[in-house]
Amino acid sequence: MRSAAAIAETVGTRPVVTARSLLPAGVAAVSAALFTLAQPHLIDDAYITLSYAKNLAFHGHWGLIEHGTANTATSPLNVLAVAALTFVFRDAVFAAGVLFVLAQVATYFGLRRIGEHTGLPRWFAPLATMLLLANPLLVSSIGLELPLGIAGLSWLMVAFAERRPVAFGLAAGFLALVRLDLLVVVAVLFFARRKFWEGIWQTFFSALAVTLPWFLFSWLSLGSAVPDTLIIKTLQRSWGPWSVTNGPLVYFRHFPLSTTLSFLPLLAGGAVGLLWTVVALRGSKPARRLLPFAALAFGGALHYLVYSLLEVPPYHWYYGPSIACATIFLAAMVAAVPRHRMPAAIGVVVMAAASVAVYLSPGLPRDFAPITSNHATSEQYRAIGAELGRIANGRVVHSAGEIGALAYSCDCTIVDLFSDRGAVGPEINESKNRSGPLGRALIDANFRFLDQSVPPTTPDLLLVESTDNPPAGTIAGWKISSPWTGEQHLYLTTAPEDGVIG
Repeated sequence: MRSAAAIAETVGTRPVVTARSLLPAGVAAVSAALFTLAQPHLIDDAYITLSYAKNLAFHGHWGLIEHGTANTATSPLNVLAVAALTFVFRDAVFAAGVLFVLAQVATYFGLRRIGEHTGLPRWFAPLATMLLLANPLLVSSIGLELPLGIAGLSWLMVAFAERRPVAFGLAAGFLALVRLDLLVVVAVLFFARRKFWEGIWQTFFSALAVTLPWFLFSWLSLGSAVPDTLIIKTLQRSWGPWSVTNGPLVYFRHFPLSTTLSFLPLLAGGAVGLLWTVVALRGSKPARRLLPFAALAFGGALHYLVYSLLEVPPYHWYYGPSIACATIFLAAMVAAVPRHRMPAAIGVVVMAAASVAVYLSPGLPRDFAPITSNHATSEQYRAIGAELGRIANGRVVHSAGEIGALAYSCDCTIVDLFSDRGAVGPEINESKNRSGPLGRALIDANFRFLDQSVPPTTPDLLLVESTDNPPAGTIAGWKISSPWTGEQHLYLTTAPEDGVIG
């Protein structure tokens, strides 16, 4: 594993001379150190991105595994960026670290610029960046596309405040390639602009110039313009009684301190947002000057609402955009209120310090992210994957549900919905059955060029999680553990002769 110093040096954090350049260098150094600490506990979904990036960089192939095209990377831009850096550095994990540092520095510059435009004190941008870096849920999402999304949102606010329609469109297109659901936040900022219709075509065509090449390529070459995860995740629905709506409660059961500190900015931002609304409606010019931040916070709240209405499972990173938007808004409000500025600033600094203390409390290096729903550590999965590749010896393995780190480390044909395009066909049909006429038409259009006659891959071997004795036909077994599921075993068995799984 490369050190924080190596990552920081890669992105240019050499000794600096001017005070203005010292803070960005400090952000880069802190970000590099944070990624170095987080690297051992990157969540399994981060390894899905890393597997895509490694295959693209080394084999020119878009897929989770080397043999088989897939389109389950939620963030094409994140994959493309990590792949480009992987091609240079020959190490996908290190490349993800470099991208993380670059995203934090870009976020800082965006926040500094919007802070200067709105008359906030110079310490606003460092404060907001510190709060984002310390948040346990955002730390638990390192390796995913959230850092890129937050950077894009900070520059979207700049374009909003400076009334630059082309820049706004470019930022909107960037965010669409990071995560399509971030367009919910984009829409709020767009309509919050005074005379939003001015320059609307400049905004539209600049956004189209950024997004059309990828979505057209994806539609024609990968078989769907929108990633298959839109179908897969929405069909999963909730985890029993737990959905995005009440998901924070299930995380509180497992990680009470980390969950409280993660969602505290969301709660505080909501309360402060109500106060801002009252003051702004009374015509306060200082309050209206903070409209970009308020619109961002409202966009984050709407993002939460949309996910709640979809009733999807409460994957922790789904809350990331809402928490990030609320955190930036809260930092802006703290910096904007002269009378209570010092107590408020002390309060949020204490919150960040508490987050750091909770992160460090289990000791370093940590085995698990502060918040996770994985069934094993990424290091356990990577060790198992290395053995799995040797045991499989060319045979097809069906995953037990978590595939990212295993696929990254085994370099074997491991399949499930995320890597086997043939397995997506039944999911598409199920989604159409649950949809109305418009939904079915959109699904048909999205998968217009996908060959749905391809059957699912028939596995030779099957991974099974169990707390019981090894099942019949067991070839190998490994002990796995996590704070989410406790201790259990992952067994490799022969697959049923008919190839039907579950």
